[in-house]
Amino acid sequence: MIVPREELMQRREAWRREGHTVVLTNGVFDLLHYGHITYLEAARRLGDLLIVGLNSDISVQTIRGPLRPLVPQDQRAGVLAALRCVDYVTIFDEPTAEALVAALQPDVYVKGGDYTIAEGDAGKPLPEAQIVRGYGGRVELIRYLPGLSTTALIERIIERYR
Repeated sequence: MIVPREELMQRREAWRREGHTVVLTNGVFDLLHYGHITYLEAARRLGDLLIVGLNSDISVQTIRGPLRPLVPQDQRAGVLAALRCVDYVTIFDEPTAEALVAALQPDVYVKGGDYTIAEGDAGKPLPEAQIVRGYGGRVELIRYLPGLSTTALIERIIERYR
């Protein structure tokens, strides 16, 4: 189900009253591949509901450049929403998910193991972690599968079809 942030915020209150553990992750999810699937399934196992924040086309162009995304946001959202492990998809325009995390306050916020939550550690910094800790949530990093990325897939396609 693809829903706006505001609707998820309203539903979030009911889920909290009902005692559901809400898990949130986010990303571009351009050219869905095995790494994405194993990541999303692992994220779903951490709670009762999995919400996926999807970077909008504008957001992706800001963070990845003018050639991305390859697949438009509505199609990427539709593919994610069709997955059994995903309960809700919401599209956001910001370059990071900080505002989405602050609005939904998930019990568990999940990112891949290529991120870091501690200063000085190897990996990309995770600005959302401070927000999650601020309201008492938990941050989980899921093991990153090397070589399974959209960037690697694009590079392989270009190399093979030159």
